[in-house]
Order: sequence, then structure tokens, then C-alpha cells
Amino acid sequence: MRAIMTCGGTGGHIYPAVAIADEIKRREPDSEILFVGSEIGLESKLVPESGYEIKVVTTGWFDRENLLNNINMYRAVRKGRRESAAIFRDFRPDVVIGTGGYASVPVMQEAQKERIPTYIHEQNAVPGVANKALEKKVKKLFLGFEEASKSFRYPARHVVSGNPVRREFVEADGAKAREELGFSPSDFVVLAFGGSQGAGRVNKAMMKVIEKAAAADDVRICLATGEYYYEAVMQELADKGIETGGRIMIMEYIRDMARYLASSDLVIGRSGALTVAEVTVCGKPAIFIPSPMVTGNHQYFNAKAVADKGGALIVEEKDLDGDALASEVMELKEDPARIREMAAASYACAPLKAVDIICDTVMGKK
Repeated sequence: MRAIMTCGGTGGHIYPAVAIADEIKRREPDSEILFVGSEIGLESKLVPESGYEIKVVTTGWFDRENLLNNINMYRAVRKGRRESAAIFRDFRPDVVIGTGGYASVPVMQEAQKERIPTYIHEQNAVPGVANKALEKKVKKLFLGFEEASKSFRYPARHVVSGNPVRREFVEADGAKAREELGFSPSDFVVLAFGGSQGAGRVNKAMMKVIEKAAAADDVRICLATGEYYYEAVMQELADKGIETGGRIMIMEYIRDMARYLASSDLVIGRSGALTVAEVTVCGKPAIFIPSPMVTGNHQYFNAKAVADKGGALIVEEKDLDGDALASEVMELKEDPARIREMAAASYACAPLKAVDIICDTVMGKK
């Protein structure tokens, strides 16, 4: 199979595409896979790190506040379609699979014009603009959450798959991960992050958690701040006299997320669809802090799908308080039975068959 994967922007769009690509290659090692995205999205960095070639096309972003700005967006998309056509002539794809983000729009539109079979995957409970615009001409629309179906127009094309997660998360072993990372089996490990770009409010609240953890000898904090916030967080901790590098680990970004997730007892962070999928596949209790700055408040509904089954707690950003968060973390630490119950409930929400459902469909097994 010759497949083009197109995605863009954040890890939440990119890593599902990587998971699908990995499974295609596992099933048919002779398959050729090319990613197409934008130059400014994280895909230009994350895709090559995942072992795949990427080509870039011009794209634009829809401006809801100033509609006149969308004239430039349409011009950019037209240019991106011409660039996509040139890529198709050279690569000759059998199929084009999009996993969201504006970078996928010109690629998918040109593929549909040229009658190349197209599929899209929508990760969130509330879909974004790009996938809604592409739905009409796709062969199948895969859904991370069944609730998303009502926001689209052609239900006969919908397949509820769940969100595809890379095999390294499914196969991660917690005890082995702790050994490899140098964590004690008795540590209570808290993993916190605010998405691929970081989140200032999450980092601020975590300062209180870190202060309490620093006074305990059996708590380990792993915080990914995001590149933008890293220096400020490190300076604030230094000002508070809190040493980092031992039980308090501060990182810009975690590239080995499967290992850190597997080693953790509790996860704190945003509830992007991919994060929710990875957390549940690893069977981890979570305190989700949905971002309010997303379409349709979809992160809240992503988190709610797990919280309703007992696998997570939800703290909305408007209610986020560092002291309260720190108290909740320490209460959970002292209640291992509750942690075990939440872990089991989290795992019960895991989309373990997602990548198989998608690849079975795309590769003609169903």
C-alpha cells in the first residue's frame, strides 16, 4: 500500500496518524508511507522523529473573529492544493488518510478532486472545522467518541473506532518503565503536563503540588512545562528554594511519554483526545483540567467520558486552585484502594481496538 497521512498542528493530530502508519507498516512491511503537513506545525519535528518522511504544503487558518482575513486563508489553501497535486503525481498514493488540523485541508480536498480514496479520523467528542468540511466526500469517517457523530451530516459513513494509540503505549510495562527511569517501586509518581505546548495555568497550580511533594520522601513529580514556560517555572522553583533533578523532575517536553505514563500512579493535565486515549490505554487515574480555549469545549466532554465511569476527576480551569489540587493529590496518595479503583475504571475506557478497526477498514479487511 502507498499511503499519504496528512495532519497538522499539535501532537493530538499527529500521533494518531503515526499510530495508523505504524500499524500499516506492521501488517504490510513493504508499504510506503508519506506524511504531508505544514512547515510551522509540530509535525515538521515529530514526524521525522517517528521515522517517517514529511513534505510540507501551504495552508491557512479560519479566522472566526475577522472574516475578511479568510480571503488570505482561501488563497493559501488553493496554493496548498496545487502543491498537493504535485506530491500526488510523484508519490501516486493508493489512499489519503487525514487526522485533522488545517494542514490536512488542501491535501484532502485535492485528493477528493482526483478521486483518490480518502478517510478521516476525528479525535474529539466535539469535532473541529476541518473535518466537518471534508466529511461529504470521504469513504469513511472514524470517530474517537460516538458523541461526535451528531455533529456531522452523513452518519452512514461513520465508524466508531476510538482514538488510535501507538503500540508502545499498549505494550508499556509499569515495573520495567520505573526501573529504566530510575524510579523506586515505592514512589508515588505524579505525571503532569499541559499538552504539547504546555499550559500556564496547569504549571502554576503544579507549583503548590511540588511544594507539598518536596516535603515528602516518597512522592516524585514529573512535570512537562512546555518550551515557552520552562525557564519561568525553573526560576520560580529556584526562588522557592526547591531543588530539581531528583524527585522533582522538570522537563520542557516528554518525548518518551509511554514510559513516563506507564511508570506513573496519577496523571494531571489537559484532556485532549489523544491524552485521554493514552492515559486510559495505560490504565492510569487522572485529574483532567480541560482547556476552555477549544472548539465546543470538547476537552471537557473528552474528560467526562472517563470521569463518568470513575476513572478520572475533572477540575475546570475556572475552579483550578493550586492548594486544593495539592490536597487532592495527597489524599489520593494516601488512598491506594481508590487509586486502584480509578485505574481499573480508566482502563475500561481504553480504545484498545481503535487502530485495528481503522486499518481493517482502510486496508480492505472489512
